Amino acid sequence: MRLVLQEFLSLDGVSQGPGSPDEDTSDGFTRGGWFVPHLDEEFERQAGTWLGQADAFLFGRRTYANFARDWPQMTEHPLASIMNHLPKYVASHSLTKAEWHPSTILSGDVPAQVAELKRQPGRELQIHGSARLAQSLLAAGLVDELRLVIAPVVVGTGRRLFPDGGTPAGLRLVRNETTPRGLAVHVYESRGHPQYGTYGADA
Repeated sequence: MRLVLQEFLSLDGVSQGPGSPDEDTSDGFTRGGWFVPHLDEEFERQAGTWLGQADAFLFGRRTYANFARDWPQMTEHPLASIMNHLPKYVASHSLTKAEWHPSTILSGDVPAQVAELKRQPGRELQIHGSARLAQSLLAAGLVDELRLVIAPVVVGTGRRLFPDGGTPAGLRLVRNETTPRGLAVHVYESRGHPQYGTYGADA
């Protein structure tokens, strides 16, 4: 399977708490819900298409807890069957059970376990949110594709997907478009280490 990261970002790179004010208040974050005003039907159709390409999901503990709380109650949602019935893996050193079936807890050497999952047949193993987990898998060179959806808002504070001191990575733009409410959708393939050069007259 290919490992695909889907992440909502602000213009200043914040990935924390896009969906609601109480989604993730860790470290005193109080500006959650910044992504929601920019949702539109075009992006929801795109999100449904992406979800239909998944054969399994991978979550960090916090994102898993939020999804496990909400999706089993959303039985009338057109995507509920996909979310609720596909295999789910949650990376956590603190969870002892995962009740959103079918779910498997990954602990110990998570990158090694994810690498093993990638060797299984299938289409996409998708990470939704889960920025801390995504950072560790990006650093390990395991992410094959990034789907970044950037909202036209500057949050000003909060946890970022690409923090200072993070692992450098080269990417190739595969697709980009803008939705009616201004969401910028960028799809990238991972290309290993970035290239460097010098700008000048002969560049």
